[in-house]
Formats: sequence, structure tokens, C-alpha cells
Amino acid sequence: MKSTGVVRKVDELGRIVLPIEIRKVLDIKQKDAIEIFTDNDRIVLQKYQPACVFCNNTDDVIYFNGKRICAECVRTLKEQM
Repeated sequence: MKSTGVVRKVDELGRIVLPIEIRKVLDIKQKDAIEIFTDNDRIVLQKYQPACVFCNNTDDVIYFNGKRICAECVRTLKEQM
């Protein structure tokens, strides 16, 4: 994990603001969905992308190395190896 050095306070409604610099780097736009994970004592935020990163298929998608990939793209990758 990479530290950004940015510190934000939680407001009275439990909200935080993601700095514009981070949103630009991660291509997070207004109204984008964000997934929230916990990893022991850490909170992890990630842009929600329910479809395959290669073909945007939403059927038969698995989570691999932090990315979503469909079964068809997995088969294609195996054939190319």
C-alpha cells in the first residue's frame, strides 16, 4: 500500500472527502460507486467496477488480483500462454 500523506477528519455524519488529486489518479468521478472493504484494522476503498476489466462482460465474473475478469477472458488468456 502506498501512503499519500493526506489526512482527513470524519464529519458528524461519518463522511470523509476524497481529495481531488486522488480522485483524478484513480479516475473516480462524481456519482461513481465505491466499494468498501476491511482488512483487519484497515478500511480499503476501491472504485466499484462489476464488469470484466477486458471486455465489460458482467456474466460469470471472478475477482482475481484485485480485478474482475470473466470466464471467457480467462480462457482466452490461457490459450495465448
